[in-house]
Amino acid sequence: MSFKSLIGAVAGLTIATFASQAQAAEISGAGATFPYPIYAKWATAYASVTGDRLNYQSIGSGGGIAQIKARTVTFGASDKPLKPAELDKLGLTMFPAIIGGDVPVVNVPGVGNNQMVLDGPTLANIFLGHISNWNDPAIKKLNPSLNLPNMAIAVVHRSDGSGTTFIWTNYLSKVSKEWATTVGSDTSVDWPVGLGAKGNEGVAGNVAQTAGGIAYVEYAYAKVNHLKSVRVINSAGSPITPGLPAFEAAAQNVNWGSLDHLYFVLTDAPGKDSWPIAGGSFILMYKQPVDPAASAATLKFFKWSFEKGQDMARSLDYVPLPPVAISAIEASWKQIQGSGM
Repeated sequence: MSFKSLIGAVAGLTIATFASQAQAAEISGAGATFPYPIYAKWATAYASVTGDRLNYQSIGSGGGIAQIKARTVTFGASDKPLKPAELDKLGLTMFPAIIGGDVPVVNVPGVGNNQMVLDGPTLANIFLGHISNWNDPAIKKLNPSLNLPNMAIAVVHRSDGSGTTFIWTNYLSKVSKEWATTVGSDTSVDWPVGLGAKGNEGVAGNVAQTAGGIAYVEYAYAKVNHLKSVRVINSAGSPITPGLPAFEAAAQNVNWGSLDHLYFVLTDAPGKDSWPIAGGSFILMYKQPVDPAASAATLKFFKWSFEKGQDMARSLDYVPLPPVAISAIEASWKQIQGSGM
């Protein structure tokens, strides 16, 4: 399947079915672009066996949080987990649907996929604007065998409220005191330098067209667009190649039995094999929904996805949730009125 057919030319997704529509449910959601490729794949398969359709607007985590707060969708999706106190205040419950990774991608002449190595402080200094040329000594020191050009660095970042940005800036805040104190971590920040683009789709397209560009995207977008990923030195000092094994190593750090409201952040995770810029993507739903039947249909979709969609997730380099996580998630669904769980 081509990336264009998977992701689509527009942000919204409506998965149709060739089965009878008489009793079909329509599931409405909006938010993160980070998990959009796997939601699209799950939705196509789910529609073919149940007749139920997912209408998911891939508008960014900030938009997903705003829409669930406004009750215009049955579920919101965000790569930034909401704190337990905020969930309780809003009457929401939250659960992860998938784990994946943000990856830095570059468009530097003569540099191939996973040939460049960067560390956290260097990435932070690039996005702070302190390092502005690809032959800067800090980059050359990490890449002595690369023929780095005398070329300006063109930073590309998200312009919309984004959980991908939350994961990225959360990581930079952990590896750079200056980033933590001057920029911080959130779905939207005041960027010191760079050009903004909307969605993982927009960022991927922009860096692909910009010589000297560097950006951050969810890994599926890098892989399917044939962007040049960068290896990153993790907290154990190991240069790590992005991909499913490294994301799975990071995910091993989640202690599912001790989570409060299923809240976790995975950036800068320990372990010699861990990808340092990993994170979960979360679903937000009301405990007292306006339409209990729609909420029940949503939970059936995710239950099917957890049971039948693991291989699909792996095919796009997302980490399927382990059985212990799924048990905790399904137990949390009992809070939702009319869930039938």
